[in-house]
Amino acid sequence: MPPKPLSVIHQGLAERLLSIHGDIKDDDGLAALSRVAIALYDERTDILKTFIHSSEGISPLDHSSATLANLPTLKHLAETGERRVINDLEAVAATGQEHAARLVSFGYRASFTLPIRSKDWFFGFLFLNSMEKDFFTPQVVHRLRPYAELIAQVVMRELDLVRMMQSAVRIIRQVSTVRDEETGAHLARMARYARLIAIKLADRHQLSDEFIEYLFQFTPLHDVGKISVPDNILFKPGKLDPHEYEIMKGHVGRGLEIIDLMADDFGMQSMAYFSVLRNVIAYHHEALDGSGYPHGLRGREIPLEARIAAVADVFDALTSDRPYKKAWSNQAAIDLLVDQSGTKFDPDCVAALIQCEAEIAEIQSRFEETVFD
Repeated sequence: MPPKPLSVIHQGLAERLLSIHGDIKDDDGLAALSRVAIALYDERTDILKTFIHSSEGISPLDHSSATLANLPTLKHLAETGERRVINDLEAVAATGQEHAARLVSFGYRASFTLPIRSKDWFFGFLFLNSMEKDFFTPQVVHRLRPYAELIAQVVMRELDLVRMMQSAVRIIRQVSTVRDEETGAHLARMARYARLIAIKLADRHQLSDEFIEYLFQFTPLHDVGKISVPDNILFKPGKLDPHEYEIMKGHVGRGLEIIDLMADDFGMQSMAYFSVLRNVIAYHHEALDGSGYPHGLRGREIPLEARIAAVADVFDALTSDRPYKKAWSNQAAIDLLVDQSGTKFDPDCVAALIQCEAEIAEIQSRFEETVFD
C-alpha cells in the first residue's frame, strides 16, 4: 500500500528538545535561554554537523557542517570533556570567528557549550545560547546542569538505538551463508550521497537537520533483505529470467520483516523516524513511471526519502566495481540518471546530486575500500 505522508518538521528528538527547552524557560531566572542546539560528530570524516535545535525565531545554523580539526577550541572540549562559557559573543565575533558572527547577527550574545560523551565515545556538542550578554553566570550554569544532562541522555539513548540496529544488521551480513553484493564502502558512500542530495533539497521540501541525519543513518540498511537472495541470482552477470527476478524482488519484503523483528525485539518502534527507515527499505526500488517494484507506485506516491535513496544507490552501484561488472565513470553514471530523470528517478534528486561534483570525488576518495560500521 502507498506510504503515509511524512511531516519532517519537529519530530522525534527535536520535539522532545522543544519540550525540555520550554521547561527550562519556565524555571525562574532561566527564561532568557533563547536557543538549545545539538551538533553531531562523524568520527569517520571528522565532520561536526547540525542536528536538532529549539530556537526563538529562525535557526542561525541550519544545514551547517565543519571539520572539527579546523575548530581547535571545540576539538579541545571534545578531547578533554571541559565546558566553555562565552558571555560576550560580540567580542569573539570581532576576531573573525564565523559561527560566533552568525550567532551575533541573529541577536545572540552569550553561549554555553558542553561536549556530549559516554565513556570513550564522543557524540557531539550541546550548545546553549542567550540574547543577554553575561547570562551564563556560575549560578545559571549550575542550575542548567541537570537539564543539560537530561538532554545529553535523551540524545545518546536515541543514537544508541540507531547504532544497535546498524550493528545487528552488520552481524547478520557477516554470519549469513548468503553473501551480500554490497560492500561496506558502497554503504558508506551511498549514505553520504543521500545526505548531499537531502541538504540540496532541504529548503524546497522543508527538511530538518534531524530528518537528514536519520536518512544518512538509515540508508545503509536499504537492501538488508538481500541476504535472503541466493548467490547464483545476486551475482548473476546477465539479465535475470522472470523466475529469478521474482525471487530478487522478494528481498524488499524480507528486509521489512528483518527490520520489524529487530524493532520488536529491541523496543525500537518508538525510535524517531522509524518510518523513514521502513520507507527507504520498502520503496527505493519504485520508479516514477510506475515500472518499479514491489508496489508499482508513481511519482509522489513514492516517499521523498526513498526517491533520494534510489538515486544515491544507483549512482554508487554504477560507479563501483562488482563481481559481474566494471565501474562506470562518474559522467557515464550521471548521463544515465539524467536520461532516466522523470521516468525512473526524481528530477530534483538527480539535479541535486549533479551539483555535488567536488563532494562526490571527496567521498569516493575517502571511502574507496572501507568497512561500514
